Formats: sequence, structure tokens, C-alpha cells
Amino acid sequence: MSAGPDAQSAPAPGRVDRRKARTRQALIAAAQGFLAEGRTTVSIQDLTDRADVGFGSFYNHFESKDELFEEAVTSTLQAYALLRDELVAGIEDPAEVFAASFRLTGRLQRRLPEQVRVLLHKGTQLLVHEEGLAPRARHDLKVAFDAGRFDLDDVELGLMAVGGALLGLMQMLESDPTLDDADVSDRFTERVLRALGMTAAEAAEICRRPLPELPDFE
Repeated sequence: MSAGPDAQSAPAPGRVDRRKARTRQALIAAAQGFLAEGRTTVSIQDLTDRADVGFGSFYNHFESKDELFEEAVTSTLQAYALLRDELVAGIEDPAEVFAASFRLTGRLQRRLPEQVRVLLHKGTQLLVHEEGLAPRARHDLKVAFDAGRFDLDDVELGLMAVGGALLGLMQMLESDPTLDDADVSDRFTERVLRALGMTAAEAAEICRRPLPELPDFE
């Protein structure tokens, strides 16, 4: 028995869900683009136009622009966190895990400039965000402290200090495209390690260690 016309034209299972996911991701990508440009006063129409989706579809996914922009930041942080975790997997020295994360984040500014601009737009609020940079830095600092590698009076104070330094590094590289991202990131990390109680020789040695290779983002 042949299927009727309605059966033939019915969407395959999951097709609607995939379309919804694509629309949601397109809206997030549009918001990330505006954040990277420093533009948050755009209209919902601007967002849906850039995402190339219908205006009415916006409210199927988000209640407000603020919710969408927050999701855009969270999505960026989650992507960074997954990449960072993959890159430092296998490094045993907790101080090196921290240093490698810092050095690699600096290098990402040149490779993923738009994503870094999204994070810079959020600024120091990233240091209290539940995703991405802050929880991993907090964990790394505590593990390194517990292992006797760092000298810290208070992990939260340490987090704010090193987090502010990291944002400063990213802003410095963003502001001056002529800087050597690898050299500046490594020298910056050395200074941070010394502030965490390492000797100049220890900090320099860790920052000379080979880094995991960054993936090709092209």
C-alpha cells in the first residue's frame, strides 16, 4: 500500500527540533557578533535580521534581549572551557595547568578575536560567572595551593587578582595588534606566577615549557 500525500510530506522525526536548534544558534551567533562590536542597544529586529530568522521566532527561544545576550556570553564561555579542558588534559603539575591556561588564553586573542571581544565586553563580571574562566581558575588555584605550588592567603582574592590580570592581557593584545601574542602572554604569565609566590627562576622555567598545540580555527 502506497503512502498518502500527507504521509509523504510529513517531516522526518527530529527535523523540527533541528530547525529550532539552528534558529536558536543563529540568534546566539548574531548576539555574539553585536557584543564583539560593542553594540548592545540594537533592537530585536536587528538581531533577527542578522540571524536571518523571522522576528516572531525570537520569542520562541528568548524572553528578552538581555536573556539572549547573557546566553551569548555563556555560550562563548562554555566553548572556551571545553577547549581549555581539552588542551590541558594530561598536564600533571597543577602550577603548569594554571600557567598553560593563562598562556593559551593570551594566544587565543589572535586566533579567536571576536570571541575574545565578547568576553572583554563582559569585563570583570566574568570573574563571578558560573561558566568558563572563573570556576576553572578557582579550581586551578586551589589545587596548586594544596600541592604547595602557590602561596595564597585566600583563593577568592587570588581569583580576582589573576582574573583581572588575564582580562588586562587580553585587552592589551586587543588594543595593539603589533604585539607578539606568544611573547607577551608568556612574560605576563611569569609575572602572575611570581605574584603567586613562585621564584623568578621557577616562573620562567614553567613559561618555557612547550604548550599543547592550538587547533586550526580556519
